[in-house]
This record gives sequence, C-alpha cells and structure tokens, in this order.
Amino acid sequence: MKFNKYYASALLAFIIWGFFSLALKPLHDYPSLDILFYRVFFSTTFLLVINFAFRINLLKKSLELFQSFSKKKKQNAVLLTTAGGFLLVFNWFLFMYAVNHVSLQSASLAYLICPIITTVLAFIILKEKLDNWQWVAVAICVISCMILSYGHATELMYSFVIATSFALYLISQRRNNEFDKFLVLTIQLVIASLVLLPFYSKFSATVPTESLFYMMMGLIVVLFTIIPLYLNLFALKGMNSSAVGILMYTNPMINFLLALFYFKENIQFSQLIAYSLIGISILIFNKKVLF
Repeated sequence: MKFNKYYASALLAFIIWGFFSLALKPLHDYPSLDILFYRVFFSTTFLLVINFAFRINLLKKSLELFQSFSKKKKQNAVLLTTAGGFLLVFNWFLFMYAVNHVSLQSASLAYLICPIITTVLAFIILKEKLDNWQWVAVAICVISCMILSYGHATELMYSFVIATSFALYLISQRRNNEFDKFLVLTIQLVIASLVLLPFYSKFSATVPTESLFYMMMGLIVVLFTIIPLYLNLFALKGMNSSAVGILMYTNPMINFLLALFYFKENIQFSQLIAYSLIGISILIFNKKVLF
C-alpha cells in the first residue's frame, strides 16, 4: 500500500466527514429525518443537473460501454450499482433512527465498529490480504470498541447493523469499477431518493423557511455528501476495502477531538484510553505508508 492519489482520496474523504458536526450543529432544532430527506433530494438534483448539463458526452459513452457488455456483466453492473444505492439509504436511515430513537452512543459506535467489520468481510469475501501488523491493528481496534461499548448492549446491536450496512457498501463498490464514479454516485443517489420519496409526505415536518437551513444544507450537500462520497468511490478503484475501512477511523477521531477541544464536552477516562488505542492502531495499520 503506497501513499498515492487513491490513498489521499480516502483520507481526505474521512477528514471531511470528521468535521460534519460543524455543519449539523446549527441545524439541531430541525428533525434528523428532515435533514436526511433534504440531504438526499438536494444532492440528487445537484448531480443530475451537472450530468445532463455538462457531461452528456460521457453519459453517451457510458451507455455505449454498458451496451457492449455481456448479459452477465450487465447484470453484475446493475446489481452492484443498485445495491450501493439501497445500502447507502439504508445506512443513512438507520443512523438517523439510532440518533433519534436509540442513542447518540449507538450512532457513534457504528463508526468505530464499521472499519473492523469492513476489514473482516473484505478478508472473507474479497480475499484481501493483511500482514501480521495489520491484524494487530485490527485487534487493538476491537479492544477499543469493547471499552467504549461496555454496558451498552442495545446500542451495540444497532451499531453493528449500521456498521455492517456501510461495510457491505464499501465492499460492493470495490468490485463496481467499470463506470465513471461520478455517474455511479448519481445513479445511487437517484435510487436513494426513490426509496425515501414515499416516506417524505408521512414523516417530514413543515417545509423549512429559514435561510440558515438552506445555507447549511447547501454546505452539507456539496462538502459533506457529494465530494467525500465521490472521493470514497474513487479511492476504491485503487485501494483495498480493508485499507479504506481503517482510514475511516479518521472520522471519529476528529469528532472526538472536536468534542473535547471545540465543543468542550465532558470526556470520560475510558474514552481517552479507547481513542488513544484507535490512534495507535491507525499508525500500525498504515506504517508502510507512514514510515
């Protein structure tokens, strides 16, 4: 594993997501589900406009490429892209449900468990190889997650389901490398919008009228949704799912540092130990890149 454009893309994606709370905090008075609805709908609209306004030639070439595939290859491309869309919206919906109806602890634990599940599933399904030091890093991550989840069995169950859905997304998209990633992301968000649309009329609150909501939503759509998702998909063209998964720990590490130093939240000693272990595991897993 080398530090190249794929590694840099994955790292940048998770660094960006690590600061997501800065955009969400100003919207704390709005229902989480509404934020999800508008995030997906606005992102989909934005991507469709870009593709049909500026990328028509690429769309035509992509269609020609798809038509040149064998029947089996077409089925695989459709299956992987469609599965990616469903897994994305399923993951986001479960995350918002956990925040609203279970606990913030369960949502936070999901980000910590996901890299471990991704690494193990990539080893089993994709036959990705890890050296001994990388398995040591995974073991340290497991210990840190056990520390954080101690006494929270229900939260751990929800965290496991949320984490597994995103791990499966990463693994499925590792094999979905035939088409332009911007186009793949557009199709997946269209699917996500179609899945959420029937729920909008029943579960959405009144349409927001405050300019702050739309300003922050614009930031969330571009900076915290489209850009990092595209970087993530691009990284999977040249990196193992397990390596991308471990870099995901950059996200909760930044969240933890923001909570500690920016939001001035109370931090338990066990959390300091657990996040210190996570930091060590990231260094060990990426030692060939860093040293």
